Amino acid sequence: MLNHVMIGSDDIEKSKRFYTAVLGVLGAGAPIEHKNDTGQTRLFFMHDGSTFSVSEPINGKPVTTANGSTIGFVCNSPEQLQKFHDVAVANGGTSVEDPPGPRESTMGVMYLCYFLDPDGHKICGIHRPS
Repeated sequence: MLNHVMIGSDDIEKSKRFYTAVLGVLGAGAPIEHKNDTGQTRLFFMHDGSTFSVSEPINGKPVTTANGSTIGFVCNSPEQLQKFHDVAVANGGTSVEDPPGPRESTMGVMYLCYFLDPDGHKICGIHRPS
């Protein structure tokens, strides 16, 4: 259903280091960098048909985060989910909510982790056992 997600960053080099490490856990390679016609740098991380992008704000104003929003990434196992979380925290992310692990839901057991990236965007790792 989704083609891409793009978030803003006030420090594109810090975001590049953070997301290269964190998304590398999931198998994404280094980002494609692009400077648009008005001078903003954008990073495009591509993996398994999805694109996650980080951009300096086009309007020149500071980045804001959306309260109540979360961007979720699929993890292949509970171990990968734990590593996804731990690499995020080791690279400047902040762990939020409950520690990484299993959660009971109406859809059965799933494994979740949550952290904030260096700009304050809320990120989730999710693994649903088959």
